[in-house]
Amino acid sequence: MSLTEENRQRLLQLARDSIEHGLQTGRPLPVRLRDFPPELTEPRATFVTLEKNNRLRGCIGMLEAVRPLAQDIAENAFSAAFRDPRFPPLEATELPELSIHLSILSPAEEMTFSSQEDLLAQLRPGIDGLIMQEGHRRGTFLPTVWESLPTPEQFLSHLKQKAGLPPDYWSDTLKVFRYTTELIE
Repeated sequence: MSLTEENRQRLLQLARDSIEHGLQTGRPLPVRLRDFPPELTEPRATFVTLEKNNRLRGCIGMLEAVRPLAQDIAENAFSAAFRDPRFPPLEATELPELSIHLSILSPAEEMTFSSQEDLLAQLRPGIDGLIMQEGHRRGTFLPTVWESLPTPEQFLSHLKQKAGLPPDYWSDTLKVFRYTTELIE
């Protein structure tokens, strides 16, 4: 489902408004769903990525659709700015230099494969986001990560590390799910 340009811009503004509201109040912007068109109130999973001077400044999201789209964007924008444990909370002086990127995820589909080579052959660089799961360990890479890890081998070995597994790990119980994203910048 592709959003209209008007609704794409509306979501970007909502993310920025939620961050500004967070700077003033310490809380995400409350979302009144009745103020949004139906396509922005359907449950969707999203990630909000913040960059400052082309460097990651925060990224938070959900892999499953548990909230209406507009609410998920407002909550994740606030969390990316103030709750990403890799970064200190955003300060007001950083706001003018901040670029906001929204990723709206398709539902994840479990992949079937017989070996690591089979899995690698099925990956679509630049298109696929992946969720890797082994027992209680889980990690994901959005499709935008292909820009810095352009080969399937690099993408997969770094995703294993993100999930807390060795880069050469392999097991018959490993689960991998594929999704795509609609990127709004």
